[in-house]
Amino acid sequence: MSEPFKIELAKELGFYDTVKNEGWGGIRARDAGNMVRLAIRKAEQQLSNAKQHND
Repeated sequence: MSEPFKIELAKELGFYDTVKNEGWGGIRARDAGNMVRLAIRKAEQQLSNAKQHND
């Protein structure tokens, strides 16, 4: 994942302050898992939207 995308996800999930103050190593495993799940959900939405536009 790109750094800007990770930051976007952290902001959306509400733990960007931790990232800003402590770096990525400061986040909890649960937050990292939620970030991955959100990234997957966004990717699936993009694929679905792209498929709809190609049909």
